[in-house]
Amino acid sequence: MNQPQFLFSYGTLQNEKVQLETFGRKLKGYPDKLLNYELIQVKIEDAKVLKISGKSHHPIAIKSAGNQVAGVVFQITPAELALADQYEIPAYKRIQGIFHSSQPAWVFVQADL
Repeated sequence: MNQPQFLFSYGTLQNEKVQLETFGRKLKGYPDKLLNYELIQVKIEDAKVLKISGKSHHPIAIKSAGNQVAGVVFQITPAELALADQYEIPAYKRIQGIFHSSQPAWVFVQADL
């Protein structure tokens, strides 16, 4: 159950301060692109997330055929994946994305609200 997990980030999880606050360490990753999505901005009202990121708006991926979102794939532990779930607000849901590299990875995208 302790298999490495792969998490794609196109936003604040790439920020070293956010990584240290969320995971207690700086993550290492490689560049990749999420296929068939584009980014819009979502307003952040969660005080904890605002404090960690320092930003009132975060990018959020929405389905968009033919588009790509650049970001970074990080290798993390299952426990760290659970911490990422806690960091994200309800506007996001975690899915298995399709990437340019063909490496399976989790990604947070717009939830079906």
